[in-house]
Amino acid sequence: MSDLHAEALATLRAWRAPSIEQARLQRDYLDFVSTHDDADLRTCFPGHLTTSALVVSADAGHVLLTLHAKAGQWFQVGGHTEAGDSSLAAAALREATEESGMTGLVIDPTPVHLDRHPVSFCHPRGVVDHLDVRFVVTAPSGAQPQRSEESRDVRWFAPDALPTAESSIRDLVELSLRRRR
Repeated sequence: MSDLHAEALATLRAWRAPSIEQARLQRDYLDFVSTHDDADLRTCFPGHLTTSALVVSADAGHVLLTLHAKAGQWFQVGGHTEAGDSSLAAAALREATEESGMTGLVIDPTPVHLDRHPVSFCHPRGVVDHLDVRFVVTAPSGAQPQRSEESRDVRWFAPDALPTAESSIRDLVELSLRRRR
């Protein structure tokens, strides 16, 4: 078991889920991670941990979304953990920095939301579940995002003008803004 795997278990055990549905996902994640010593690696099949972050503007008036190049949909920034990541929060902050092109981001180290979703383009053996642990990141005042190679576009959106109807992203925005207030 890697240090990141042990840290992931500790983070998931300590997290206080904001709803019954999130508590169910938390139990599912803990069961999976407890029985898969490689759950923090993208090679783990039939699923693995990922991290993401909703980047919120300094004034909490906007959230950053990226138009994912492979999926063709708007999402928060995020991705797979890597060997050098010391924690799930560190992985989420690394991904947020890489995919937003912004420096000086500040992460709340306590997860805000969990989302389990199947991905068809990630693993050579087929569809794999991403067990996404989601965080809130605050951008410095005036920060301007830069599109990364992993996206078609990246931009700020007002919370009431999101380009997606996907409930997991709307839930993430609501919980993140509530946490920020």
